[in-house]
Amino acid sequence: MYYERLDVWKRSFHLSLLVYRSFYLLKDFSLKDQMCRCSVSIPSNIAEGYERFSKKERAHFLSIAKGSVGELKTQVMLAFELGYLHKENYLLITNECEEIGKMLGKLMYLHKNN
Repeated sequence: MYYERLDVWKRSFHLSLLVYRSFYLLKDFSLKDQMCRCSVSIPSNIAEGYERFSKKERAHFLSIAKGSVGELKTQVMLAFELGYLHKENYLLITNECEEIGKMLGKLMYLHKNN
């Protein structure tokens, strides 16, 4: 599959693994579930977009993935403020969200203008 070769897909896949591992023992099941679900949404929507036939559909799913990045970053910020996450992992996850969001923005721009 083509999407598996994309750096943004690889990074978002590893981000999802990091989120799952970082919150494995978290007892706040609602927040943990939401963070895990939106972290999985990022690489999943990239994959779905690249499995579609039209550029319009691809751009739509990249947009959903980018929205999930913002959602995840917000929830991780909340988890950090609640004391559920060490600063090192907080910075790692939020920085990765920023980078993945930029990468998705560039891909969306390319698909819109090609």
